[in-house]
Amino acid sequence: MIYSTEVSNMCRVAKGANHGPAPIPEEGQWIKAKEVSDISGLTHGVGWCAPQQGACKLTLNIKDGIVEEALVETLGCSGMTHSAAMASEILPGKTILEALNTDLVCDAINVAMRELFLQMVYGRSQTAFSEGGLPIGASLEDLGKGLRSQVGTMFGSKAKGCRYLEMAEGYVTKMALDKDDLVIGYEFMHLGKMMDAIQKGVDPKEALEKAKGKYGRFDEAVKYINPRYE
Repeated sequence: MIYSTEVSNMCRVAKGANHGPAPIPEEGQWIKAKEVSDISGLTHGVGWCAPQQGACKLTLNIKDGIVEEALVETLGCSGMTHSAAMASEILPGKTILEALNTDLVCDAINVAMRELFLQMVYGRSQTAFSEGGLPIGASLEDLGKGLRSQVGTMFGSKAKGCRYLEMAEGYVTKMALDKDDLVIGYEFMHLGKMMDAIQKGVDPKEALEKAKGKYGRFDEAVKYINPRYE
């Protein structure tokens, strides 16, 4: 350790206030975090790249400082999906500090990692007050049946109004309009359920029909439109 002349010539003053770090909530316990291995929890972080072309939602399940599980969801950028594929290989097995200082290929994923790191080390995880936290694989439960991210895609123009393209329930196949051309419901197709059925040998047409659902006053509509072509 190198000290400047000014510090070397100072007399020593004893340190009185030395109570250690404040305890933070982690998986149902109050922890005084001093080492990376003291950090545990499951939480989410959202990041974006400099041009704000796309965004990433990152979910990590950390046990004793080690990333045991990673879910990387991306939006709006085709290249980011390939970065996410690499990040899903890179992250598991690293300490949370290593993960913060690792190039996760895409700025949006790196920013998500930064935001998640801050939440974790300040005790603001989703599992802060859940005894024992959540098991490995818990992030997949957020995706639901079919293991697909919950995505909403809508478009609107002054000239032609709104178009519902994709809801959390799935790919929108029809919009229902009343006599005043107001939206009163929609029909959707759950792609995850359809693909699961096809992989099990169900005829694609039958699988498509079984994966369909409707929302709102769909059956009361005066007119139905395909939001992509009408």
